[in-house]
Amino acid sequence: MPFIAKVTLLFVVFVDLLGQGLVFPIINTLVMDPGTSMLPRDTTDAMRHFDYGLIIGVFFICWFLGAPYISKLSDVIGRKNAILICLFGALGGYALTIGALYMNSFPLLILGRAITGLTAGNQPIAQAAMIDGSADEEDRNRNMGYIITGVSFGLVGGPIIGGFLSDPQFLGSISSVKLPFYACFALVAIAIALVLFTFREPDEGPAERQPFVFRPAEIFELLWQIRKYPKVLRLTMVFFFFHIANMSFYIFVDNYLTSRFDYGTLGGSMVMLTIGVALAFSSTFLVVPAQKRFSKQAILGGTFVVWAVSAAAFVASPIALLTFVPVFCFYFVFGIAYPTFLGLYSAAVSDEEQGWVMGVTIAVFTLVAGIISLLGGDLIGVDLNLPFYGVIAAALIALLVMFLAWNRPDIRVLTRKSAG
Repeated sequence: MPFIAKVTLLFVVFVDLLGQGLVFPIINTLVMDPGTSMLPRDTTDAMRHFDYGLIIGVFFICWFLGAPYISKLSDVIGRKNAILICLFGALGGYALTIGALYMNSFPLLILGRAITGLTAGNQPIAQAAMIDGSADEEDRNRNMGYIITGVSFGLVGGPIIGGFLSDPQFLGSISSVKLPFYACFALVAIAIALVLFTFREPDEGPAERQPFVFRPAEIFELLWQIRKYPKVLRLTMVFFFFHIANMSFYIFVDNYLTSRFDYGTLGGSMVMLTIGVALAFSSTFLVVPAQKRFSKQAILGGTFVVWAVSAAAFVASPIALLTFVPVFCFYFVFGIAYPTFLGLYSAAVSDEEQGWVMGVTIAVFTLVAGIISLLGGDLIGVDLNLPFYGVIAAALIALLVMFLAWNRPDIRVLTRKSAG
């Protein structure tokens, strides 16, 4: 794959994830701060927690509905066309979000996040495109690490853009919560131009691709097909709990720190920045060395142990600054574990099914995230620590299920150490 094509794919993933690192702290401030006008001033804390979970949950549920279909569609209409669909959807979603902020309209804000979620399928398509251009297993694992690098840069860039452009300490009177969304709108437009003019796919004859047919049932059929792939099914049994732990931590870390330590948008952005830095370093430099030194099962098992300890240390931290240590540790190991999991999924199916299987990984992730968001808003309203107790439980269950479900020769072949 040409270097410029890899750069374009990384920029697309960067823009795709930029919104999460940027949006979470801003949404948290808009919903949880009584001084904003997005919700009535007399809204109770419990209702604010619920509304926070609702708006995050709508985004992830819509992502769940859209991403698997678009990922599978990319096998039919091509990676480039599918990426462009997602980018134009993101452009419209950001436009609606900006409008919602001008009108202080919570329903319009939800609509904007819903549209953004429906077309937030670029990461699995970029993953599949990277796999298409990989020379061998090691190159594929390295490219999966690059994808997570793009993810981590997005998580780093989002907090920097959100914190810098929305905080009067940096830009004075021109700062606002709207300005970061204008910046995201512009970056999405740049990504569209890059894809149009620099990304090329291998030429295929007209008979090699099926015609475009819109079938909404395809969304659920893609996931139902897992039952036909025993290896994918066994991977998913662990991947499900992997993301319960991951998303229970990620979605509510800002909400927790704001409620317990009075963090604002800038403080929340710094937490996201910590997550992004941890991911960027480990996913860029340590994925291939770790897979050569340890089996993939050992990498994931160690991750679950670190997660359980990190979540316990997070809720036990007596001061805000100390919470950054377990946050960093949690996502440092995630940066190695997630591309390792993606590599396992990729190796479990044929080259012709890469778009489908990458769509499955995003479907599991987004479905879990949506459910956790909707349920966790109520849980954290009852007790701030409950979502993080869920992290500990999910990590330990994932560890147990992994050793029970993966004790088979075909899975052991997948999870062995990488060659070299």
